[in-house]
Amino acid sequence: MTDPRPNQPPVRLRPLPAFIFMSRWLQLPLYLGLILAQCVYVFHFWVELKDLIAAALGNEAALSHIFHAVAVPGAEVPTKLNETTIMLVVLGLIDVVMISNLLIMVIIGGYETFVSRMNLESHPDQPEWLSHVNASVLKTKLAMAIIGISSIHLLKTFINASSYDAKVLIAQTVIHAVFLLSALAIAYTDKITTDTHNDSKQH
Repeated sequence: MTDPRPNQPPVRLRPLPAFIFMSRWLQLPLYLGLILAQCVYVFHFWVELKDLIAAALGNEAALSHIFHAVAVPGAEVPTKLNETTIMLVVLGLIDVVMISNLLIMVIIGGYETFVSRMNLESHPDQPEWLSHVNASVLKTKLAMAIIGISSIHLLKTFINASSYDAKVLIAQTVIHAVFLLSALAIAYTDKITTDTHNDSKQH
């Protein structure tokens, strides 16, 4: 992110504003906690992947774990590894990856926006979206990530649609539609704000 005031000396704040501004560092433990949560997701991903590979090779304990992990409450537990079971496990792994991506956006984007700049402009691995991130952009990207996660959960439900009550299917579909409408509303509000800001600059 480019500093809009590169040649201006730092402003010395009065004690009270400086103390209030320093309070932003109280968010640092929250982001460190999210990093620990990311570690938990990485561990969970590898446990599930290990069990999937072991189940494919015929390990009975891994097969049992996989079957009970994807089984719908009240439905018959499968007795052998089939395409549907593999698909459900893989969708679960994708779900973990998408939640991890969401965590990365919150950790890096939130820290950059609300705590302190990380000065990644010259870093070759700087995320493309970080160069123009602000609170509005971060909200929009988070909304899109939540829609992706919701889509994975909805797909997993539809794969086992015969095992669910119609009310559950309708409820999940409605919730997903609400997420979509919320994301559209956030994006539209951001567009209005950006257009208003640009118009005010032109005048």
